[in-house]
Amino acid sequence: MSLSFRRASLASLGLAFGLSALSLSPLMAQETKPAQPDAAAPAAAPVDPNAVVATINGEKLTEADLALAEGELSQQFAQLPPEQRRAAALSAAIEIRVMAKKAVDSGLDKDPDFQRRMAFLQQRALHGEVVEKEVVNKVTDADVRARYDQEIANTPPVNEIHARHILVKTKEEAEAIIKQLDGGADFQKLANEHTGDPSGKSSGGDLGWFGPGQMVPEFDKAAFALEVGKYSKEPVQSQFGWHVIKVEDKRAKQPPAFDDVKDQARQAVIRDKYFAMVKELRGAAKVEIPDEKLKAAVNTLESGK
Repeated sequence: MSLSFRRASLASLGLAFGLSALSLSPLMAQETKPAQPDAAAPAAAPVDPNAVVATINGEKLTEADLALAEGELSQQFAQLPPEQRRAAALSAAIEIRVMAKKAVDSGLDKDPDFQRRMAFLQQRALHGEVVEKEVVNKVTDADVRARYDQEIANTPPVNEIHARHILVKTKEEAEAIIKQLDGGADFQKLANEHTGDPSGKSSGGDLGWFGPGQMVPEFDKAAFALEVGKYSKEPVQSQFGWHVIKVEDKRAKQPPAFDDVKDQARQAVIRDKYFAMVKELRGAAKVEIPDEKLKAAVNTLESGK
């Protein structure tokens, strides 16, 4: 999970939360670090939000209006070179203004369907303002750190193993290899000579470190049952063929560093605060749904949040 709350998307943030069960796990996932800004790039000059960039039928269009258009229409302009985006946003804002005037002159703003849509859009925008001001902006660094500590404390310790394997097509081939190992043969040498796993032919069958559930079940069960330095005395069959497995080492898996997952932790804090607010407000609101089937469906949906 990553956390990138743009103002333009805040109106739909809560709806997204309501339709998906966001989770801090996998907290172990690594976050891609954002690209660093060019140190040589000059700082942008401050812009007066009230500066007029255009007038349309005598009405002023300001830098603040233009910035809003750029934010709201950013996806449409994403493929444009940066130097063209401002002009494209201004052109779009002018187009919107003249078309909106035509709609008003034609009385379309009085249409009941339009007014319902406008009321919904206003409510959605206000929803976004509440999310931003009362949820996102009130999450502190201490909240995020506490959530990280909580997740780490609640995560059961997991062991990882470092293992090698030799993959062959038949049980008889695997048994012959085990017999050579019993006679003192070197596991890595046998792996280089016999394994059918292309990645293991030059590495002595090395699989590196892995945790429970990362391998197919039969292999996973057999590998984790072995002691360090031991190899499987019986061939292990999986969908890939027959394996002879050796465990090189075991260790406790280390939790991710706070800086690597702080965005996921912040996302989880925001999610929890959002749902807590919704629960409180819904509990205080009088909501009636006459259609019993629809009411049951809503209740089922919300019980899973």
